[in-house]
Amino acid sequence: MSVGIVMLVHTALHRAEQVARHWARGGCPVVIHVDQNVAKSAYDSFVRSLGGLPSVLFSRRHRCEWGSWGLVAASQSASELMLERFPEVRHVYLASGSCLPLRPVEELIDYLAERPRTDFIESATTADVPWTVGGLDQERFTLRFPFSWRKQRYLFDKFVEFQRLVHFRRRIPAGITPHMGSQWWCLTRQTLSAILQDPERATFDAYFRKVWIPDESYFQTLARLYSTNIESRSLTLSKFDFQGKPHIFYDDHLQLLRRSDCFVARKIWPHAGRLYEAFLTDPNRAMSRQEPNPGKIDRIFAKAVDRRTRGRAGLYMQSRFPNHGWENGVTAGRYSVFQGFTELFQDFESWLTRATGAQVHGHLYGPERAEFANGQTHLNGALSDQAKLRDANPKAFLANLLWNTRGERQCFQYGPHDNPKINWTFSHDPNAQISVISGAWAVPLFKSNANFADIRAEAAKLQKIESKMLDELRDADVKARVRIWTMAEFIEAPMEPLQVIIDEIGQKSMRRLAEAPRLENLTGFGQFLQNLKNQGMHPYLMGDFPVDPAPRNLHSQGRKPYLIKK
Repeated sequence: MSVGIVMLVHTALHRAEQVARHWARGGCPVVIHVDQNVAKSAYDSFVRSLGGLPSVLFSRRHRCEWGSWGLVAASQSASELMLERFPEVRHVYLASGSCLPLRPVEELIDYLAERPRTDFIESATTADVPWTVGGLDQERFTLRFPFSWRKQRYLFDKFVEFQRLVHFRRRIPAGITPHMGSQWWCLTRQTLSAILQDPERATFDAYFRKVWIPDESYFQTLARLYSTNIESRSLTLSKFDFQGKPHIFYDDHLQLLRRSDCFVARKIWPHAGRLYEAFLTDPNRAMSRQEPNPGKIDRIFAKAVDRRTRGRAGLYMQSRFPNHGWENGVTAGRYSVFQGFTELFQDFESWLTRATGAQVHGHLYGPERAEFANGQTHLNGALSDQAKLRDANPKAFLANLLWNTRGERQCFQYGPHDNPKINWTFSHDPNAQISVISGAWAVPLFKSNANFADIRAEAAKLQKIESKMLDELRDADVKARVRIWTMAEFIEAPMEPLQVIIDEIGQKSMRRLAEAPRLENLTGFGQFLQNLKNQGMHPYLMGDFPVDPAPRNLHSQGRKPYLIKK
């Protein structure tokens, strides 16, 4: 008994000719359906090229469009011609012009001969399949679809919405339960002829004409009525991406296809000459007589889908960049943000570099420029310190900096003078470690020689900005590691929080700090804050500073003498 091949051809007719000749050489009769959209001159030339092969026939042509009834009608016409003209055929294998046989034809014939009553067709109810893409599963069988999804997408969507709104439902013909699956099947003569010669065929055809993507449900549903032994799987290797589009195989997939042990693969790039040469020129090359097992390469495809949709943390690419939430990590590595430390401590950046070994920058989002470490004007990846370039996309600037300095901990300063648009990004980045001394921005004002009226106005503005920043850092959805101290709280015992910060950075082995940064001279700072209050501005972010703090090193009163008896 033989296997008949039905080929649905749309493009790349020269490749389809090669494959048809390969099937015919292997002893399989072939019936080809050519899409009516193909020009008549190209079709006639294609027919003439295969005219010398008596086992290759051409069926009546239909206009085929994705998701339309034409694909089912083409399969019906070609299958009817196959059953009529080749009575020795036991199985009919549906393939496309872009399908490529991966194993010798004899192996497929022997495989099916050992399973004379088995139909290979993926067939599952809509409740049991997780791979429908586009939002329509059961509704594809109960709504009408007069508009093309590809060419009239707006009308398609609006008409679906209208039918949902008015609760329109089509009646499913009695006796059938809609099933779905791959359109590339291999059916026995008994099952296929029963479907094509069913007395109710006119009813079924009329119903499925208005089903969305009927080529994935017509044979899959009706085979359940007549088959005595269905294996719900396709013998054709076809993989789809996360959008439901088929993966295309190229020359560099040669070894991957060999490992699959599948009989046929779809979809092959028409210019993949190496694949066509490898699988079509040596029909006697046996791969293995194992059961087809596409699962062998599923891991590779799953990894490809994961890389396409998730990428690498902190690396933005065209397949994910426009989609919010697809970042797979805002940045590529951990980093530390310090707010208020350079204002409160002298030479804090140098001290932090010595204490951690990290690369410590100044105010990367300062108003004048990005203050890179050691006064650099450019950093890894040709990042410029120009504020205009940085502020065009502050989030991308941060992502680029951390991606291009992977392996080295980055620390930088931030404050209410800096670009406020990046604060939300910091707070929602799990890689960020944010340490804030609130109100420390007042120290430079306290030390300045400006008019007090100007100082008051500037203090009011900065306090308003920092208050908003702190609200963002305290939001319930914050993912960063955030520590906030008031200035008064911090200077009471600065070594403990500094030790915690250094330990979290973790660049060097954990040890007690032997050196502390030098604190700015804050003599008179409490009175400065009181003066702001007296002028009507309430500086609440600094904490509770006394107006005249008691000196820290008071001379203690002399102790009473005491004796120790021996």
